[in-house]
Amino acid sequence: MTIKLYNSLTKQIEELKPIRPDEVSIYSCGPTVYSYAHIGNLRAFLFADFLQRTIREVGAYKVKWVMNITNIDDKTIRDSQNSDVWKTDFGEMTNDALSNLEKLCNFYEVEFRKDIELLNIKNNDFYKMPRATDYIVQMKELIIKIFNNGFAYVSGNSVYFSVGKWRENEIYGKLKKIDFENFRPGSRVDSDEYEREQVSDFVLWKAKKEGEPFWTLEIDGQNLEGRPGWHLECSAMEYDILGLPFDIHTGGVDLKFPHHEDEIAQSKAGYGLEPTAMWCHNEFLEVEGKKMSKSLNNFYTLRDLIDKGIDPKDIRFAMLSAHYRSKYNFTFADVEAAKKARSKVQEFIYELHSDIYGDSEADANSFKMEVFSNLANDLHSPKALATIFSFINNSKAESFNKNSKRNLISVFNQINNVYAVFEITKKLETSIPKNIIDLADLRIQAKTDKNWAESDKLRNEILLFGYTIKDTKDGFEISKLM
Repeated sequence: MTIKLYNSLTKQIEELKPIRPDEVSIYSCGPTVYSYAHIGNLRAFLFADFLQRTIREVGAYKVKWVMNITNIDDKTIRDSQNSDVWKTDFGEMTNDALSNLEKLCNFYEVEFRKDIELLNIKNNDFYKMPRATDYIVQMKELIIKIFNNGFAYVSGNSVYFSVGKWRENEIYGKLKKIDFENFRPGSRVDSDEYEREQVSDFVLWKAKKEGEPFWTLEIDGQNLEGRPGWHLECSAMEYDILGLPFDIHTGGVDLKFPHHEDEIAQSKAGYGLEPTAMWCHNEFLEVEGKKMSKSLNNFYTLRDLIDKGIDPKDIRFAMLSAHYRSKYNFTFADVEAAKKARSKVQEFIYELHSDIYGDSEADANSFKMEVFSNLANDLHSPKALATIFSFINNSKAESFNKNSKRNLISVFNQINNVYAVFEITKKLETSIPKNIIDLADLRIQAKTDKNWAESDKLRNEILLFGYTIKDTKDGFEISKLM
């Protein structure tokens, strides 16, 4: 089936036309591993997963999906040097800045991989998840190309991209309209992240500060000690792993400018090629109608929500129930509604597996085609789900004959290959195993002892066994994940 997507570059919905006839290449901006990912981050990763699953299942393409791991930037360096955020899980803090950086980032990368696995974003679906520090050589090579092509200059032991020079013949502001009224050629910005309205020459190679990890860049007869700028890693990885141009680049709308705009400029200035044919961006996530913020006490990580007894599949289903280009307002009421909706579909699937048959025929193929056509049209999940619930509300599983049930089970299996929130099996009645209760008891003791690391570890063990635990005033409640 033909896939159509909204291209942020052209501002219109376009047919996906892969560069290779049987394969779609996707690059997704991944996490900065200095802390646990929050639910705003997770929406972007869920969107990318929903996209690649739709392309595989609905479009019938192979997918080569790459997501980077940012383990060298302002934030990772800052926290690797801050004893106040240092955890015993990282090991001992040392005088080796690079070792400290690696310890902190490796810990949070592992935690990130656990989080996305709980959300059914499968690590095996990625072609690669490259770390920025593994591509320092390629980033240095790109800087030299950009410099030799006349679009970069050295200043104060740093290297900057000349936006003014670039604008002489190229457009800067392809993804997002930029106000150049206050732009002064030669004005520079060193921060990896900065105000979206701030148009300045951006840093390609950032001079080291005291105590920071560093590498050496040989350029223009100088040896500059420092590190690559944040924007650079994506350009280098894409070129090295996927080749330019590739098919689709994903990320949150907050990355359009400056990150993705700088990425376009770097890639074309250095390699002479646009990075991608299609840019797909998901909208922001809010919490209870407000911007997520620690100061508003509405900042949540996945583990925060799991500690409240929420099944990660309900979080996934709630987020995927909204269109990716609409702002998503996360509320606990919405997650509870998603839980009930998911349970309704799940019960219908269980009933399809029963040995009770009727005489009714189901047009399973028409049902599937309607669901898939909505997904193929810019991933319109709300319309796809409306089709599913309309079918369920107007059908009784026990009324279908054996052949229809078998066909419908196959269709729901294909739907689940996209949504990844259902069990396509018979319903199994189970009691809570003793070993799970024992782990829960140990976790309560760890919390009593204020051994938070052990408490987190035990909660994760319980999750891996397929159960979620919720703290109550009397102890805890354990539920089986559906």
